[in-house]
Amino acid sequence: MLHEIIDKYYLDKQEDRKQTHFYISQAGKCPRHIFFKFKNVPEKELEAHILRLFDHGDHMHQLIMSALLSTRDIHVVASEVKIPPQELISGRADAVISDGNQLYVLDIKSMNSMVFKAMKEPKPENIQQIQLYLYYFKIPKGILLYVNKDNLQLKEYIFDYDPLEAKKLIENMNLLKNQIDGDVIPKRLDAYPGDWQCRYCQYKSVCDMASSGEMNWNDFKNQIKKEV
Repeated sequence: MLHEIIDKYYLDKQEDRKQTHFYISQAGKCPRHIFFKFKNVPEKELEAHILRLFDHGDHMHQLIMSALLSTRDIHVVASEVKIPPQELISGRADAVISDGNQLYVLDIKSMNSMVFKAMKEPKPENIQQIQLYLYYFKIPKGILLYVNKDNLQLKEYIFDYDPLEAKKLIENMNLLKNQIDGDVIPKRLDAYPGDWQCRYCQYKSVCDMASSGEMNWNDFKNQIKKEV
């Protein structure tokens, strides 16, 4: 009884996921996936237990922020900080903190024990996300804090702002925007289908139907309607 009620709560809570702008969390993600998201292509729905995991990740963030807000060694300047409004990207950093001498943008990521133990260095897409935060907030340093959801172990990485990396990310997003506006489906990832993004992609079946290179969206969408 409770299983069905709780599942329904999470499934009903899903909002309309139609996308109209980029999110900083999409930095480093597959351009074709983002394209399909913008075009509102039918996707494999997330199961209720996956949605509960998202909530669990939010609780990990709250736990970390509670500790930071309670200590005198670090000052939390602001939490849940939105980047300045502009047309291309929206995003919200977990916090801006200060050690008394330097400001840092803090981004908290939670994961299970298996991923946490295997991770020897920060994920490239997470580095790209924090570089965009540093660009938009004009803060020279950022911190990636990884939390093991199973035992609350922590891993911390500190980064300097890299203007060349930020410029490249902005250029890539502008290129993708032009492809979306021009109805040009981006090419597949070079590592397809072995890339981790491909394995967990909600658009995998749609991507499999398409060729590996760029395609005209208007020519392809009728095929999707017939086969999906």
